[in-house]
Amino acid sequence: MSKKLKLVGFLLLSLGVVLLVAGYLHGHSIAVLNPQGFIANKERGLIVTITLLMLIVVIPVFALTFAIAWKYREGNTAARYSPEWDHNRWVEAVWWAVPLVLITVISMISWSSSHELDPFRPLRSANPPITIQVVALQWKWLFIYPDQNIATVNFVQFPANTPVDFQITSDAPMNSFWIPQLGGQIYAMAGMSTQLHLMADGAGSYRGSSANLSGQGFADMKFMVKASSATDFNSWIRSVKHSNHNLTMAGYDQLAQPSYNNPQAIYSSKPLNLYGTILTKYQPTTSTMGLQKAPQSAVSSSQKGNMN
Repeated sequence: MSKKLKLVGFLLLSLGVVLLVAGYLHGHSIAVLNPQGFIANKERGLIVTITLLMLIVVIPVFALTFAIAWKYREGNTAARYSPEWDHNRWVEAVWWAVPLVLITVISMISWSSSHELDPFRPLRSANPPITIQVVALQWKWLFIYPDQNIATVNFVQFPANTPVDFQITSDAPMNSFWIPQLGGQIYAMAGMSTQLHLMADGAGSYRGSSANLSGQGFADMKFMVKASSATDFNSWIRSVKHSNHNLTMAGYDQLAQPSYNNPQAIYSSKPLNLYGTILTKYQPTTSTMGLQKAPQSAVSSSQKGNMN
């Protein structure tokens, strides 16, 4: 086979791979590439931008790797042996300058986006935000609505175009709360309260899941997310309040036990300050303060105000 035919074959194979990947992406809905919220849109743009910038280096490196391996293969006796060529100043300037410029650009983008997409940063909107407290259990998610005095399991609903302040903790091993189409994940840790501000652009149903390995039931630790109109959300709140299912502390203790494939559940009431009770459960008591100093990072002063 001639050299030209081999080159054409390689180019056609590369083109086929690109088309195959493009066809797969077009025919399959990948959550992070199909954002339905303000934060997720920003994150997708960041993913695409950083990927394209990295390809400026990645593509030439792979192309040169193949070209050099082919040119200096054992069977090519026409290749010239040039051991002193590794000190070519122009070539070294290029392969140091280009990555340096890219790293500088990526650093600037990362600095800006880290502040803009800070999960603790409230979102601006004409609609007042709502608060939903999230507790990671084994292996299920408990959602507490402190202002509405209701709770749900593996299902969360909120109005579209309304900022949602998720306050997140765990009453089990460390986990990670993630709604791919609305925004990035954030960890849920026992004794700590983290925050995540999200907002859906419109009505729709989305998949939420655990993004951190947490044991045998991890794969089925999923929940349904529904963004609805404000009217539908208020109607749903009223329907939950009229149900006969109340969440007591005894009921919560039973719910917190490890279990698999948990169905969705709603509770028309909850124990007072349940989130705060779960949070302080892992804090040192007065009797143990002299034996072990509580970690200062466990609950910051700003987070203590969120123990509602």
